[in-house]
Amino acid sequence: MPQDPAPTLPYDTPDAPVAAPRPSPDAVPRPAPGAAFDWLDDARAARHRAGLVRTLRPRPADSAVLDLAGNDYLGLARHPEVTRGAAEAAHRWGAGATGSRLVTGSTELHAQLERELAAFCGFEAALVLSSGYAANLAAVTALTAPGTLVVSDAGNHASLIDGCRLSRARTEVVPHAAPEAVRAALAGHCGRALALTDSVFSVDGDAAPLPALADACRTRDAALVVDEAHGLGVLGEGGRGALAAAGLAGDADVVATVTLSKSLGSQGGAVLGPARVIEHLVNTARSFIFDTGLAPAAVGGALTALQLLRREPHRPARVRQVARELHARLTSAGLTAVRPDAAVVSVRAPSPEAAVRWAADCRAAGLAVGCFRPPSVPDGISRLRLTARADLTDAQVAAAADTVVATAPVAG
Repeated sequence: MPQDPAPTLPYDTPDAPVAAPRPSPDAVPRPAPGAAFDWLDDARAARHRAGLVRTLRPRPADSAVLDLAGNDYLGLARHPEVTRGAAEAAHRWGAGATGSRLVTGSTELHAQLERELAAFCGFEAALVLSSGYAANLAAVTALTAPGTLVVSDAGNHASLIDGCRLSRARTEVVPHAAPEAVRAALAGHCGRALALTDSVFSVDGDAAPLPALADACRTRDAALVVDEAHGLGVLGEGGRGALAAAGLAGDADVVATVTLSKSLGSQGGAVLGPARVIEHLVNTARSFIFDTGLAPAAVGGALTALQLLRREPHRPARVRQVARELHARLTSAGLTAVRPDAAVVSVRAPSPEAAVRWAADCRAAGLAVGCFRPPSVPDGISRLRLTARADLTDAQVAAAADTVVATAPVAG
């Protein structure tokens, strides 16, 4: 008995082309391993052409090089009391925090540092995070939402800029240190808003006009968030910061962020402000909730440094004196330097390449200085950056200035 024919499929019709057999997977040419990152070679070449290659330079524990590149403004990073405080905290609490602050990463030492830091700076409450970068991300992202207007100074630190990007808020960048531009930006907005600024800008060392900024914010019920990374320990009575000097510390509409890695010679960061702001960050700030707590050694070091600063309030005045002396010596020799408002002394270089050579020549002569080039500088002007320290002697200040002058590139 004949069988029924198989059903006809669309591709079985007489007019349909015969499909070519599929090649074996082993016959398909494969790119060489690592081809996914071949584009990095082009990026590296572009950096070399632009003179923007960055390299890591591990430093030894002891060095004869005079350091004016770091941020140890008060000279506390190696102070015996501070290092002992860090070591004792590590011995007692362990090498690490063991978890996020909301799980196991909060110790009694963290809580003590938060209380003393808030009291010293004149705020109601504080929250310690693993870095100043994380503190800025926490403050900006937790205090904004889609529809919030963020008005950001063009000279703000990268961590504030990244906070704006992550916040999903509408960000308007205004000219540097321009309170009237902040006022104008806020005037056209209805709803939640805040203004962001460094208290002291890390590139040129100039201070923000905080009273005028606060006034501009208050015309529209906007919050003012100030990064005090370069103000804490340098400005204000006893180093309490630029907000304290401006009479704004502790105000109900003002939030500060600080780093513990500059004047306090340790590591970590904190947000300071009204208690309800800090409570909100504990519950919503992702860079706090999902990050491991600051290591106990860093907490112990920062707390000891803060207590030492209370006992030795002359240190901030000394670091400002050193900065002014460096500026005076450099400018009297014909170099172009921005008059410092705090501890940073910025010296203009003719080009990125010249700035790199200048910094290298300084190091070869026994002086470490910072080198700022695009894209780290928003105005495209390359600089050497010298950071004053309270523990420098007058002879060291004079020698540092002489080295910078002697190695300066010849104007072409």
